[in-house]
Amino acid sequence: METDLKMKLEQLHQRVDALKEQIGTEEATKNAFVMPFIQILGYDIFNPTEVIPEFICDIGTKKGEKVDYVIKKDGEPILIIECKHWKGNPDAHNSQLHRYYHVSKARFGVLTNGHIYNFYADLEKPNIMDEKPFFTLDLSNLKDSNIKILEKFTKQGYHLEGILDSAEALKYIKAIKKEFEKEIDEPSDELVKLLVSKFFDKPLTATRMLAFREYTKKALTSSINESINSRLKSALHINDTIPQKPIAAVEPIDDNTEVDEGPKIITTQEELEGSQIVKAILREHVPSPRIAFRDTQSYFGILLDDNNRKPLARQHFNSANKYLEVFHNGKDKGEKKLLEDIDDIFTYKKELVETLKQYE
Repeated sequence: METDLKMKLEQLHQRVDALKEQIGTEEATKNAFVMPFIQILGYDIFNPTEVIPEFICDIGTKKGEKVDYVIKKDGEPILIIECKHWKGNPDAHNSQLHRYYHVSKARFGVLTNGHIYNFYADLEKPNIMDEKPFFTLDLSNLKDSNIKILEKFTKQGYHLEGILDSAEALKYIKAIKKEFEKEIDEPSDELVKLLVSKFFDKPLTATRMLAFREYTKKALTSSINESINSRLKSALHINDTIPQKPIAAVEPIDDNTEVDEGPKIITTQEELEGSQIVKAILREHVPSPRIAFRDTQSYFGILLDDNNRKPLARQHFNSANKYLEVFHNGKDKGEKKLLEDIDDIFTYKKELVETLKQYE
C-alpha cells in the first residue's frame, strides 16, 4: 500500500505543478488539489456522510461558521481540513482552524494550500489544538518516512492510538532536533558544563568557559563532519568486494592532437571521494545536479553548471602531497591548500561556500 500511496501522491504533485498557475481562487484550489488528496486517502468524496464539505461549526455566539471539510469514519469525525489558496502560506492561518478544532470532536486538524499539508493535534492540552503541527507533508518532497505516517490517516489504515503515539514522538523529536541544531551553532553554558565536567575537575572561570565553548563548537562540528565523511566512504566502498577498474574520462580533442594508445586521464578513488565531500558541503546551498566534475591530466575540476568559467575547486592529488585549490573573487587562479587527509576538505567549507555565492 505504501508504494501505491506514494505513486498516487507523486501523480498529484505533477497535477499541482501543471495546473497551479491556472488556479485563481481558494475554491478552485480545493476542487483541483485538496479533494483529490482526500480521495487518495481512500475516503469517498461523493459520500456526504463520509466527506462533508462546508461543515457548520457554531463557535460561541458565532453561528453558521463553516470548516472546509470534515472527514468521518464510522459516523464519527476524525479529521477537519481547512484550505487556503495554493499561493498562501499554510503556516500563517491556523487561528481559524484552531477555533474549529475547539468545537469539533475530531482529534486531528489539517491546514493546507493544496501542496503542503500541516497536521495538528492536541498533545499539549486536551481539546485545544497545538500551535505547531506535529507532521508536515510536502508533495514536492515525499519521503518514505512521511508516507508511513500518512498511511495511518487513510480510511483503510486509520488508527487513532497509533497516530497519537507517532504524533507525540514526531513533536518531541522535532523539538529536540531544533535545540540540538542551536547547540551546534552556539553551544550553551549548560551543555559546555555538562560535557567538560566529564573530564575537567578544575573550576570553570569566565576565561576557561569562553575557551571551552569554542572547543565544544569545534568538537561538535568535527564529529558531524566525520560522520558525514564516514557515510560517504561507506557508499563509495560498498562494492569494494568487486574488482574495480579506474574510471577513464576523455577530454575533447581537436583534429591536430596526437592520440596515444592508452588513456592519459585516470580518475582515482581518492578524487571521487574528495569530490563527493565538496558536493556534500555545497548541496546545502545549490541543487546537486548543478555541481559537475571534470578530470584533466593536471587536476580534478569541480565546476558550477559544468562551466569552466565557474570553478568551485580543483583537486591536485597526482603528486606526493595533496592540495585543494580554492578560488576567490572570480580569479582564474586559485589558492592551493595542503591536505594531510581528504577529510581536511571539510575545514574549507567557508571558502567553498563563498566561491559558490560569488557566481550566484
